Amino acid sequence: MDTHAGMHVAAALDPLGGLPGVREFPAAAAGYAALLSWLTGFGDLALAGVEGTGSYGAGLARSLAAARVRVVEVDRADRQDRRRAGTSDPLDAVSAARAALSGRAAGAPEGRDGAVEAIRALMAARRSARNERAQAISQARSLIVTGPDELRARFTRYSAAALAEGIAALRPRPGDAAGYAVRVALREPGRRVEFPGGQLERLDDLIVPLVTARAPGLLSLSGVGPGTAALLLAAAGDHPERLRSEAARAHLCGLAPVPASSGKARRHRLNRGGNREADHALWRIVITQMSARPATRACVERRTSEGLSKKEIIRCLKRYVAREVYHHLRAGG
Repeated sequence: MDTHAGMHVAAALDPLGGLPGVREFPAAAAGYAALLSWLTGFGDLALAGVEGTGSYGAGLARSLAAARVRVVEVDRADRQDRRRAGTSDPLDAVSAARAALSGRAAGAPEGRDGAVEAIRALMAARRSARNERAQAISQARSLIVTGPDELRARFTRYSAAALAEGIAALRPRPGDAAGYAVRVALREPGRRVEFPGGQLERLDDLIVPLVTARAPGLLSLSGVGPGTAALLLAAAGDHPERLRSEAARAHLCGLAPVPASSGKARRHRLNRGGNREADHALWRIVITQMSARPATRACVERRTSEGLSKKEIIRCLKRYVAREVYHHLRAGG
């Protein structure tokens, strides 16, 4: 199935690879039922290959799974194939079906129907609130830099929290037009910070119990807090058994080495196609351990004496932490 926001395109294949038909269906519950009925009209439905089970195809994948149909995740068609044979929704649907039939697509769908999906949704709202708060504070600092001398002397060295509180309490008085306008413009971001700040507190009250219940072992690791654990859980999804090995987890985090040369020299580079938030979470764990965990500090000193750069040491530590995290994710699932 080639999935989109409003319509899904399904292609039916028989066991020999024949193409009985291709058809469009609305991306809604009624459309999912019609799609399933159309496919079963050709015979027993053994396998469904769905593109984007973590985005546009999430609802369709849930509907098929509820009907006890085996669903596999299908990647987008190869670019060379798309250039050579062209691309359209029906062609992409046929390509997805052939990938599932041949076994080239065999990954389990992400699954967005459990506690981790709840964590992912709450973290998305938290990220938005945090960005809004940071943007308001940045705007206030920019106004202070070019504002009156009295404001610069008063607020330049304030922390973010103290700055928000201070400028929200400003009481501008009419007088000098520029000074009055600057004070009004400063007061508004200060008041605006209060709303996302309250949002962050309320969201944390919901996220922390979910993370604690889902992966208590993950929180026991050094340097792992509720926010970091939530990022790691969201990247793995509700069905961490999809990650069949530590290497698969490393690929997900963009830490797995891949060959980078076909000559005599054996060179490798990191796979950068992984989940950026999971990679950032591992980086946060490593940085915390490097400053607070004696065993990690000893490892850094030993690796430094061996000639490794700080970047290389962090890369090695991230790979080690990814291995630890993998076992706790599987246990939590």
